[in-house]
Amino acid sequence: MAERPEDLNLPNAVITRIIKDALPDGIAVAKEARSAIAKAASVFVLYTTSTANSLAQKNKKKTVSAQDVFAAMKEMEFDKFIEPLQESLEVHKKSQQSKKEQKEAKAKAKKAEESEKNTSMAEVVLMDASHTCTEIGVELQNTETMD
Repeated sequence: MAERPEDLNLPNAVITRIIKDALPDGIAVAKEARSAIAKAASVFVLYTTSTANSLAQKNKKKTVSAQDVFAAMKEMEFDKFIEPLQESLEVHKKSQQSKKEQKEAKAKAKKAEESEKNTSMAEVVLMDASHTCTEIGVELQNTETMD
């Protein structure tokens, strides 16, 4: 839990970005208005969280799921937000999956590159060893012919 009420507020940068994205260019928003919107957004998030948690507890669950949040939105009579929220969640899931796949592909490529590098190094060492053995063999042959 938060120790101070201010700890429950959403970050100002996030609120400013949301406001800027929601309004047309050239519209200014007073600092006081941004503060009021931030507080309202924080209250909304806390209320939604509390409602979703209550629904989860009614169903004897300890973890609040997306379904609990959707049910909370319906209970709070914000039905018209459920579909856009579900769509946003799907976009987020796809984005996260894509990031995960890219990260795995990058790690696989790096591992293949390191493996190739190690194989190349081993070939160089073997060629060097072979060359050294050939030189030693030539020296041995020369010494045998001298005797």
